[in-house]
Amino acid sequence: MIKLCGPVEIDELYVSAGLKGRERDGPSRSRGLSTRGRGTYEGDKLPVFTLVDRGSGKRYVVPAKSADESTVRLLLAAREKEPHTVYTDGFRAYDPLDDDERFRRESVIHADNEYVDGEAHVNTGESHGRTSDPWLSPHRGVSKDKLTHYLRAFQLRRRIYRKPGRKALRHVLRKVL
Repeated sequence: MIKLCGPVEIDELYVSAGLKGRERDGPSRSRGLSTRGRGTYEGDKLPVFTLVDRGSGKRYVVPAKSADESTVRLLLAAREKEPHTVYTDGFRAYDPLDDDERFRRESVIHADNEYVDGEAHVNTGESHGRTSDPWLSPHRGVSKDKLTHYLRAFQLRRRIYRKPGRKALRHVLRKVL
């Protein structure tokens, strides 16, 4: 469950996930997903949002069926106070947040080679999201139906990464049981 209590970074990445383990209706797809542009659920390149709550330090990795305004608003709905500061990049799905009084949006435009502007950056979200690539790569393809489970395991692993043995074990048992 996502609970946001401080300023939030939000960023998106795209994960290749198809129909692994099931029969396909047509011929196999070409490798590498050579289609250009942003991915879609139907196109087997799922958007995955990374949210970093700067207030609590918690990080969330959430797969979505589309990377649009309604998805962004749904992800940001679990906030405890208003107005809520949101740090984004220049992706157009975040643009409507500028006109909403519930949010105070600060953004950096990567196309203009801008990556940090004072407090505005999404570097923590980007680096956390990118660490999911090595986590998913040994599986040699992930079913899009099971991507949420893989990402939950990834999040659990990241939360216990620097905890000592018994503390890590207690954390895992609380989450699993």
